[in-house]
Amino acid sequence: MKLIKGDKVLVIAGKERGKVGVIERVIVKDKKIVINGLNIVKKTLKKTAQNPQGGFAEVAMPIHISNVMLLDNKNKPSRVGKKIDGKKLVRFAITTKELISKTEKK
Repeated sequence: MKLIKGDKVLVIAGKERGKVGVIERVIVKDKKIVINGLNIVKKTLKKTAQNPQGGFAEVAMPIHISNVMLLDNKNKPSRVGKKIDGKKLVRFAITTKELISKTEKK
């Protein structure tokens, strides 16, 4: 997958269109990402021993990767390409041909 945790993305489709956020989690199997603070929905919490009243919780839901574009180093939306640089496979912005720094923290 060309997007990784920590990348800054622009939402280009859906109810959050035009908003910018940082990727919080990547779901590779479904090709979806969770963006911090975007696509928030209210979930109902059932009554339990720990939570006797139940209630509501706000949860960030996943967005398909086709609905977002990566923001390059100049904060312009760009598609992502991959190429071999030396012995490493690196990501680059298609529009500017600049390398994209790895932002994931391990």
